Amino acid sequence: MFKHFISLQWKSFFRAASLKSNIAIKIVMGFFALYMALVFIGMGIGVYFLIEDQNMGDPFDVVNTYIIYYIAFDLAFRYMLQKMPVTNIKPLLYLPIPKSQVVHFSLGKTILSFFNWSHAFFFIPFSIVLLIEGYNPLGVIGWHVALMAIIYSNNFINILVNNKDSIFYPVLAVVAGLGISQYFELFDITQFTAPLFGALFTIPWLSLFFMVLALSLYYAAFLHFKKNLYLDAGLSKKQTIAKTEDLSWLNRFGNLGTFLKNDIKMIKRNKRSKMAVITSFMFIFYGFLFFTGAIETYDGPVWKIFAGIFISGGFLFSFGQFVPSWDSAYYPLMMSQNIKYKEYLDSKWYLIVIATILSTIIASFYLYFGIDAYLAILVGATYNIGVNSYMVLLAGAYTRTPIDLTSSKKAFGDKQSFNLKTMLLSLPKLVLPLLIYGLGHYLISPTAGYIFVAAAGVIGFAFKGFVFKKIEEIYKKEKYKTLLAYKQVS
Repeated sequence: MFKHFISLQWKSFFRAASLKSNIAIKIVMGFFALYMALVFIGMGIGVYFLIEDQNMGDPFDVVNTYIIYYIAFDLAFRYMLQKMPVTNIKPLLYLPIPKSQVVHFSLGKTILSFFNWSHAFFFIPFSIVLLIEGYNPLGVIGWHVALMAIIYSNNFINILVNNKDSIFYPVLAVVAGLGISQYFELFDITQFTAPLFGALFTIPWLSLFFMVLALSLYYAAFLHFKKNLYLDAGLSKKQTIAKTEDLSWLNRFGNLGTFLKNDIKMIKRNKRSKMAVITSFMFIFYGFLFFTGAIETYDGPVWKIFAGIFISGGFLFSFGQFVPSWDSAYYPLMMSQNIKYKEYLDSKWYLIVIATILSTIIASFYLYFGIDAYLAILVGATYNIGVNSYMVLLAGAYTRTPIDLTSSKKAFGDKQSFNLKTMLLSLPKLVLPLLIYGLGHYLISPTAGYIFVAAAGVIGFAFKGFVFKKIEEIYKKEKYKTLLAYKQVS
């Protein structure tokens, strides 16, 4: 039966309307997987000797001390990025196929996910290094098996709590609080977790407990989805208490206010759009890699502008790059109304500008690292408003990748949106400001570099009317291609 399921998946892939995009996804993901595998292998081999060279203590004990944060980050990373595998159950439920086999196949696909086996590229080399360095082989095997069982436990926990923000965010806040309290030496959670991971080495049979835990979580996920595997599950409506939102103050802006209200409601009500906002907030802290001197490679002057672009433009990159895909569900209806493209694009532009200004204000704590650091953020924000905001809207005319905002309600999730043109159009947003800054920095002075980038943003803002007219013409030209693409079901 599993062979039959695999055959159906194979046919579905090659008969899909988006075959070219699917192949592009696999190629890009293949290169990304290869890169991550090499990174993990390098970490697995090098972390032991790096800790040893820094005289931080026994490398194995140091790894056991901080492995709790590795596990917590893996779980958070999965929740934000790992998508549940898609299984089209409707035609299968008409056939004499046991529901248990359908669920086992779908859950089995998660076991083979890159989010699981990629960790082996770290733990296997690290375990081999431990064996070479003379650690007890039985203890190393027990420790290794237990850690991989915990990784797979994360996989099934992610399946069970998928779309349960009320669980995820409090847990994330607790983990972040523990990390901060340890940094400021208020409370050290690793004093309690490090002995536990160390015991996996001294008492190898303890790994059986984590293996049983992983199997139990698999069985819990199996029972949960088998219980809800029926046709009416997708048709029934979840009853919730209605909440009113007073956004009437936006009515004074006419059609622009109507579009803004729709976007605000969409962000508040859908997991995927909320995740884009959360991701943009996390971008604000990206500057710690550049302004603290934590990574020597990022000490170059050009990288400060790179950080400024990302810190102030997190919403632009995470939300703006999928305009108008956020509205793909009702885009055909919008196009049948008497709606001007300029008003529609204006609403998206103002949303991006407001988010950019808010990010810049929140990022004012970078003044702690000097006026030069915050100046890079201000300059980056000016460039994002005057140039990059237009570029994301322009890229949207060629995106044509529908986004299913209800995908998180499906039992086995949905695939990520991907568009090769969007990826290529994203490069100028990052490379162009670096070139402009480098031109001023190396030919004149660092101050000139900042002036050049800020001037580009100001000039772009001054020509907003002209630029919007050109973008509007492109949207009109690509209108019917976009409508056709939104009708495609892969």
